[in-house]
Amino acid sequence: MDKKDYYEVLGVPKTATQDEIKSAFRKLAKKYHPDVSKEENAAEKFKECQEAYAVLSDENKRKQYDQFGHSAFTNAQGGFSGFDGFDFSDYGDIMEEVLKNFGFRTSSSRGSKRKQAGSDLLYRMTVTFEEAVHGSKRDIEVECEDECSECHGEGGFNSHTCPECKGSGTVTRQQSTMFGSFLSRTTCPHCGGTGSSFDKICTSCKGTGKVVKKKTLTVTIPKGVDTGNRLRLAGKGEAGTNGGQPGDLYIEFAVKEDSFYKRDGNDIYIEVPLTITEAVLGCKKEIPTLYGNAYVTIPDGTKNGTKLRLKGKGIDSDINNKKGDMYVIINVVIPSKINRKQKELFKLLSETELDDDSEFTKYNRKLKD
Repeated sequence: MDKKDYYEVLGVPKTATQDEIKSAFRKLAKKYHPDVSKEENAAEKFKECQEAYAVLSDENKRKQYDQFGHSAFTNAQGGFSGFDGFDFSDYGDIMEEVLKNFGFRTSSSRGSKRKQAGSDLLYRMTVTFEEAVHGSKRDIEVECEDECSECHGEGGFNSHTCPECKGSGTVTRQQSTMFGSFLSRTTCPHCGGTGSSFDKICTSCKGTGKVVKKKTLTVTIPKGVDTGNRLRLAGKGEAGTNGGQPGDLYIEFAVKEDSFYKRDGNDIYIEVPLTITEAVLGCKKEIPTLYGNAYVTIPDGTKNGTKLRLKGKGIDSDINNKKGDMYVIINVVIPSKINRKQKELFKLLSETELDDDSEFTKYNRKLKD
């Protein structure tokens, strides 16, 4: 089959300028690039556009084509030889633009000369109930990537522009596939995409610019911290790349339960045992709070499970700048064993309980009805 005219392929007149040729190829590349196009025979059409652009974008090849047609670029094996001596720079830029427009990550977008922030780190810390209530300080050891002190994060010494990619960090290669020859841009294998080379690679970091170090940090545990709370230590994460900011270190807390106090947010609950006589007659009870002992007045006739509130005796939190309350839960303890004298007293007491207004008397009458 005869090849289509290159000007016709790109949809430009024979008098088209280089800017018009480049613009036409850019539009067609966006339409037919195999990585983004869903059209039938897109790969073959893209190869056709690529071939036309390789010739018409080069003034010398364009003159040969205008004079001799397709025969000027057919090699002995009958294949297209127009890529020989082709300047890949403009082509690569166009392909970068095409792929970026469709959300693809390209080699230039990964260029390591761009500043890149370091990774954040997470450290899980278990603290006691006492530490969580009153706050504390603790030293921790963190292992992370830090800037190499030997080469100051450069990865080597005596930096100069990479001779392979001329500082771009990428190289363009011609690849042969079942659809024909294609041009692709990849990370430069010589410099790893940095765009620069060194006379001497740093032996401490092996060219990465980073080394793993152990750092000891003092962490201030804020008052009122609870399980799941996180504390951010800015700049204490892993080192950035090419002068990028270091990451952050996040301390995630887990608070141990206390055997005596129960916690609900900033509020504290404590169960206080009372004897039967204390519950019936009332009393003053000494209560251990988070801030020292305090006395609570227990009114007479207090029932089991009664909840008494001590305002402001809960957790004074630096997390939400609020102060909780303390709740005293009454637990009337029924003795499992009593002596003879106590037994006699309870019998006397039971005789006085059988009056007409007694709740027990009303209950017994209901049973007889």
